[in-house]
This record gives sequence, C-alpha cells and structure tokens, in this order.
Amino acid sequence: MDQAFQQALQRYDAGTAERADLKLLTKQLLKRLVAKAPGHAVEVRVPPYGAVQCIEGPRHTRGTPGAVVELPPELWIELALGRITWTDARATGKLRASGERTDLTAYLPLA
Repeated sequence: MDQAFQQALQRYDAGTAERADLKLLTKQLLKRLVAKAPGHAVEVRVPPYGAVQCIEGPRHTRGTPGAVVELPPELWIELALGRITWTDARATGKLRASGERTDLTAYLPLA
C-alpha cells in the first residue's frame, strides 16, 4: 500500500476522511479487485467514485450488465479490507447484487 493510501485510510479510521480520501480508497481497492479477479462478467459499482468489470465469464459489452454489485463507498472500503463479511454487508441492505458470480467472498479481503 502506498503512502497516500495509508494516509487516507488513517483519516478514514479516525472519522476525518473527506471526499478525496473516500475516492482514493475506493479507486485503489477497486483496482486491487480487478488485479485479483480479472475478467468482465461482473460490474462492481461504488457510486460516485468508480465502477469496474471483473471476474472471468461472459463479457458484457452494451446496456446494463447481467451481473452487478453496487454499494456505497464506506461499505466497499469495509468489505474490501475484511472488516465486514459479504454476508454481513448484504444484511445491511446497502449492498445490491444481482446476476451470476456476484458473491465476491472468494476475492475478499483485498488488503
């Protein structure tokens, strides 16, 4: 993890993170997900900061993807860092997952 990531994470943990910190953490963790699970079968959306396609399988090219995971930045950060499980994240009602291969348990945590 680079220094900017670490500093943003420290601010996040202290409860003083700003939009720029959430954006940096979200984007860096999405990049790690793509590195760990390359492919184009599932789109992971963390509005308003990013969206990536990952996991091997049928490639999505137009319109709404068949497999989508969407969640807020704070929940994505907690999930990606292993501070919350996939099951617990789903139970919050803030994580929406539809389609095949949208259970990211096998790829998490990322850090």
